Amino acid sequence: MASSSNGPVATLISEKLNNSFSPMHLDVLNESNRHNVPPGSESHFKVVIVSDSFDGKRLIARHRMVNEVLADELKNSIHALSIHTYSEAEWQESPEVQRTPNCKG
Repeated sequence: MASSSNGPVATLISEKLNNSFSPMHLDVLNESNRHNVPPGSESHFKVVIVSDSFDGKRLIARHRMVNEVLADELKNSIHALSIHTYSEAEWQESPEVQRTPNCKG
């Protein structure tokens, strides 16, 4: 199951993560509007991804996996990326993700 914001960067992020991790759940949320950026920006994202690829892996390893897949976007178009990774068992146990706080800048 995949969900995404509609812009081209969000769509590319969704495609890459779907292709790399075959997630059972994926949310790609454009949170740029919560920051001091022009309207319509795609620079700040929150990714919630649930995949068997994360079974038995530490949080840092999971984040590195996601960062590797999105390396080009992180170099060029993404200013900030909040990553929330779960194995299927972890997600079934607690399917809630913390709300992103408002930007203070």
